[in-house]
Amino acid sequence: MNPSSPEIGRSVVAAGIRTNYHDLGEGFPLLMIHGSGPGVSAWANWRLVMPELARQARVIAPDMVGFGFTERPAGQRYAMDAWVDQAVGLLDALGIEQADLVGNSFGGALAVALTIRHPQRVRRLVLMGAVGVPFPITEGLDAVWGYTPSIANMRGILDYFAWDRGLVNDELARLRYAASIQPGFQEAFAAMFPAPRQRWVDAMTSPEAAIAALPHETLIIHGRDDRVIPLATSLRFAELISRSQLHVYGRCGHWTQIEHAARFARLVGDFLAEAQPDEPVPLN
Repeated sequence: MNPSSPEIGRSVVAAGIRTNYHDLGEGFPLLMIHGSGPGVSAWANWRLVMPELARQARVIAPDMVGFGFTERPAGQRYAMDAWVDQAVGLLDALGIEQADLVGNSFGGALAVALTIRHPQRVRRLVLMGAVGVPFPITEGLDAVWGYTPSIANMRGILDYFAWDRGLVNDELARLRYAASIQPGFQEAFAAMFPAPRQRWVDAMTSPEAAIAALPHETLIIHGRDDRVIPLATSLRFAELISRSQLHVYGRCGHWTQIEHAARFARLVGDFLAEAQPDEPVPLN
């Protein structure tokens, strides 16, 4: 951990990209993939739950390319193929054959795509407020992806994320604004999701037949009051994935892991603890 910033952890080359990641705890590996808000990093996304989950697992939380403190190579194409390759490359670089996988929002779409393409690399799957099935883009997601840097704009976006407005104060807005304007951050973010933005929702979907064929035990989590990714996406995942369970938090927006951090960590921890280290991935 870099003492100058808790967001900077370790560094390794994954699929050719110098990747910033956090690695804490011991046990079966748990790969946690963040969402796509402006100024996001793995630490910002998962900081409240990583220590608790690290009591039982080896928690690995990378900054995906285009986000956080991972290298942004010149000419980098920000697309699902690149993100999946980077995530698998990170597992390869760390010598991890199989991991549990948690994906938040954009990270949920990535987790689904990775599990479809590399089913044996994933033991159990957790989707939180996940993208990955079709839906009409929400006002909230359009605002998040269309962010232009200012404290006022960051404050407005944070209002979309949280049900409890008490969590959204001027200090948090200033911190997240400062994160969003670090060198290279906004340039990559603006290049990732230009308008019209429905096409980026569509680009992150996986074929429903492939989702329905997933054999993995899957935990699906969503905030009932989410104004960024609609609850309907998780309802659809629950319909499609046969070995799934769905948990919906009331009085909760898009920030399940922040607004209900202790409950989230217990729920995910208990779900993963049910698995045996050598739990086989069924054929279907």
